[in-house]
Amino acid sequence: MPRTSFPMKGDLPKREPGWLGRWKETGLRDRLRAQSAGMPKFVLHDGPPYANGPLHIGHALNKILKDVINRGAQMSGKDANYVPGWDCHGLPIEWKVEEEYRNPKGKYRGGVDKDQVPILDFRAECRAYAGHWLNVQREEFQRLGVLGDWEHPYATMNFSSEAVIAGEIGKFLLNGSLYRGLRPVMWSPVEKTALADAEVEYHDHTSPTLHALFRVLRSPAEAAAGASVVIWTTTPWTMPGNRAVAYGEEIDYALLHVEGVAEGSLLKVGENLLVALPLLESFAKEAGLGAHSIRRVFKGAELAGTVLAHPLRGWAPAEGGYDFDVPLLPGDFVTADAGTGFVHIAPGHGEDDFNLGRHFGLPVPETVNDDGTYSVQSPGFTGIHVFKAHEPVWAAMESMGTLAAKGSLRHSYPHSWRSKKPVIFRATPQWFIAMDDGNQIRAKALDALAVTRFVPEVGRNRITSMVAARPDWCISRQRAWGVPIPVFVEKRIGEPLRDPAVLERVVCAFREEGADAWYKPGAAQRFLGNGRNPDDYEQVMDIVDVWFESGSTHAFTLTPERGLPFPADLYLEGSDQHRGWFHSSLLESIGTRGVAPYKALLTHGFTLDESGRKMSKSLGNVTAPQEVTKKYGADILRLWVMNADTTEDQRIGPRILEQTAELYRRLRNTLRWLLGNLDGFSEAERVPHAELPELERWVLHRLTQLDARIRGAVESYDWSGVVPEIHAFCAADLSAFYFDIRKDSLYCDAADSPRRRAARTVLDVLHRCLATWLAPVLPFTAEEAWLARFPSETDSVHLQLFPEVPAEWRDEALAARWARVRELRGVVTAELEKARAAGTIGSSLQAAPVLALPEAEAGLLSPELWAETCITSGFELAPGAEAPAAEFRPAEGAKCARCWRVLPEVGAPGRRHADLCLRCEAAVA
Repeated sequence: MPRTSFPMKGDLPKREPGWLGRWKETGLRDRLRAQSAGMPKFVLHDGPPYANGPLHIGHALNKILKDVINRGAQMSGKDANYVPGWDCHGLPIEWKVEEEYRNPKGKYRGGVDKDQVPILDFRAECRAYAGHWLNVQREEFQRLGVLGDWEHPYATMNFSSEAVIAGEIGKFLLNGSLYRGLRPVMWSPVEKTALADAEVEYHDHTSPTLHALFRVLRSPAEAAAGASVVIWTTTPWTMPGNRAVAYGEEIDYALLHVEGVAEGSLLKVGENLLVALPLLESFAKEAGLGAHSIRRVFKGAELAGTVLAHPLRGWAPAEGGYDFDVPLLPGDFVTADAGTGFVHIAPGHGEDDFNLGRHFGLPVPETVNDDGTYSVQSPGFTGIHVFKAHEPVWAAMESMGTLAAKGSLRHSYPHSWRSKKPVIFRATPQWFIAMDDGNQIRAKALDALAVTRFVPEVGRNRITSMVAARPDWCISRQRAWGVPIPVFVEKRIGEPLRDPAVLERVVCAFREEGADAWYKPGAAQRFLGNGRNPDDYEQVMDIVDVWFESGSTHAFTLTPERGLPFPADLYLEGSDQHRGWFHSSLLESIGTRGVAPYKALLTHGFTLDESGRKMSKSLGNVTAPQEVTKKYGADILRLWVMNADTTEDQRIGPRILEQTAELYRRLRNTLRWLLGNLDGFSEAERVPHAELPELERWVLHRLTQLDARIRGAVESYDWSGVVPEIHAFCAADLSAFYFDIRKDSLYCDAADSPRRRAARTVLDVLHRCLATWLAPVLPFTAEEAWLARFPSETDSVHLQLFPEVPAEWRDEALAARWARVRELRGVVTAELEKARAAGTIGSSLQAAPVLALPEAEAGLLSPELWAETCITSGFELAPGAEAPAAEFRPAEGAKCARCWRVLPEVGAPGRRHADLCLRCEAAVA
């Protein structure tokens, strides 16, 4: 009977830490590196998680998927050296440290304003905070069974990393692509810094709206004389920054005369208004326009040269601050889809506004301060926060008779992904990397994407469209914790100093002292050198966008020193990284090396709760990986990841985890059954393939199919469906079919019988295949299953390669034949179940059914093999039927006390063991 030390119960939470200790003690990773010397390299470059708090379930999914792909590559004969990394700079860490300063009960009793703290002290606090969480996350990742160079990870705050990042910025400086310009950028008033597109997310938001009247001062178009142009905006706070109005040259505009208004309307009878004809009905409804007549309809092109008055022209509190002329300008972005067909232009607060203003030479007033309050360039509103400005703007315009309507709109609006607060467009001096200068980053990036492999393919269009449409890359941030942009600007000409010697001094200093060197006393003179006067230069104090930092990680990780070639074979992250890390890494690498840093991109979905909702602490639906590991073990969490379609959003929760645990138990029981029935197996038992029975050869054929599936997953990086396929094989092909049939032979045949030896030969192959195939997914369980059979102080399943499955094992004709056998077996077992349900029999071994078959199928199996396959004591074939049909018949004879088959020979007189069948009697003898 089966015997094994491999227990039925996994007890993973208790056993897994022991395996981690063993791997560390035996130097598993170093042995893998030594064993892999000379093998083809496989590099999955790690996208850095942020060192800011414990791991969440998304981290776990991401790292487990990476680990499975790395382990799969390693076991297929590659040198897969995985170097994990961390993103350590940026605003969230600054915020946490600032909170500690402000907290009256914190380490700085009474609270301290961050700006009062010396910058080097503040940066030291940030470094310590990031270092703490890096170490916490490192331990949590290792507990998940992720194999990597945990002793030597990369971190963006390492001195060597900061030096390389500074050098990468310098490459853009020296090749001319880095410039400083006044451009509208996404700006967070809460965080007082510019934001990258990847740092912005969209949420529903209620915005105040207004319809404003711009009175025509003069116009070549007769229809416009004495009328007012009507605009509509969801950002009333931008009205102080207005410097023009745009129209569409091909839009039909109506000159309408107001003859009646609804109660409460701000419109006045007798006014002449200009509105796009297709939008007249919606405007009338929103503004309370009653009876009116259309005096004329004309194309927008007739409005060329028209000059308007600002709605606040003559407003006393502004003391003439809005008495300038407002030109009416053609804009190809103006449509008649919403609003009034006229767009108010504030060059400091929108991309289209800025571009139109630059084309026509409009001024770009800085009407808003860093904190979101109006500046002195917003006369009459200075000091008011823009998000509270709609009421005073409405009131001012209403007092001037230029407010046509006010209201609100619920719509999708950009928010900072960190503070979750609304952001604004604001023109500020920032540092940009040009996309379309002589370096041609955009064109080269699009060419690189065209030859990149995408898993799934749908990702190609997403990132390609983003790169094609994106503006120049704003890389400057107005914060303290990060790598400074190491640039000096010559005050006399306002141009950055492009001196390789200066850059080299900066990089060398950063390598020795870290980026703190930029902030130390005398830094300007140190870096500029003795030949220059620091008073003649502005030392830039902005830090670089953290996306530039993480986009540079290839430059200090994929290096000869680490033995990692550039470019990487694969980058793997969530699908949001098409606009994040994938995107910034591409632009950075294209700009400095002319090629993409990756050959392939793989994206996974996001993790939701069991109901498909986003996880949040407020909903109480968060599944923490630490809790899953504590209750079930890391292998269960890994199995959940690999049993899901990771290209889509996944769901997790108590019910799903319990289902995953049950799935694990079935896989574990398969391994245990194999191990139990392989007890004492030796090479002397092995039966050559050509001498194996058909059933065993069919099992080996199935292994060729699974082997191809797994090797295909290794090559494509797409493991979706692999684990479900392995589980289905174990459950349906093995447990419910092959094992069920062969139990009789394994338990009751003589030890040296050819049939039993053949079965054990195949069980040996099954164990080797399943233990290694499952090793990337279930590293703890696979190790236990391997060493339960091959005990050793130093051996490991993770030192093995996937077994070579001979091509000659593939036999499609045999597979088709046995597929039909299984169908007909189902016909027989259906009849046996009826007899069992009726109480006629208790076991299929009490039956000797008859199977009627068409003549063409009569030779599929002999009656003896049919009885073996259907697990009955006898079997009869009835050829010549039009269609298959089974008939139940009871087996004749007595029940063998050993194998339980019912046979006539049992109980026959004159035998030594009359209660046994002849086979069992011989085995016992």
